[in-house]
Amino acid sequence: MSIAAPDLEAASAHDVLAYAVERFHPRLTLACSFQKEESVLVHMLSAIDAQARVFTIDTGVLFPETLATWKRFEDRFGVKVEVMDARCAGEPWTAERCCGEAKVGALEQALSQVDAWITGIRREQAPTRAGAAKLERDTRRGIWKVNPLVDWTERDVWSYIFAHDLPYHPLHDRGYASIGCAPCTLPGDGRDGRWAGEQKTECGIHL
Repeated sequence: MSIAAPDLEAASAHDVLAYAVERFHPRLTLACSFQKEESVLVHMLSAIDAQARVFTIDTGVLFPETLATWKRFEDRFGVKVEVMDARCAGEPWTAERCCGEAKVGALEQALSQVDAWITGIRREQAPTRAGAAKLERDTRRGIWKVNPLVDWTERDVWSYIFAHDLPYHPLHDRGYASIGCAPCTLPGDGRDGRWAGEQKTECGIHL
């Protein structure tokens, strides 16, 4: 695509999503891991576009609570979540493979037929995300990346969830600020519970 990115930094999350739908639908999709940010985004997006596309990456080692939240999302928001299979049939699970090539491979498949994707990243989550823009070029894939919540705080997210009585992942109430696969996620603030004890902050999806 050759269009220039408009300046959306002053736009609200809703208006950023509305722009994305207007400009990119139907070649637009939302990456969903069923965390609190996606509670907000799926609610907003489904209200703007009833045919919105939402996908998740299933590694085969998701928390049971994640699977239950998935069902609640589909029931509440009327979406059918597309599944990108990152399981390695016949091979034992390892963090190195799952949190790298398997997830990234599934993501590439999900994004192979779209012009833009929506994420729930926020600048305060990690130093690797501090420079994210509301609309930016994903040069690695040659598509656009839409980050409507980049300037939202933790308080902003929870205020929206409670104001709209939205379903959210129950592990957040048990001290998990960031939730990935069960074998490599512990309670912790920010992304401290992800790959605890390792010098790792991202699985490769947002790098």
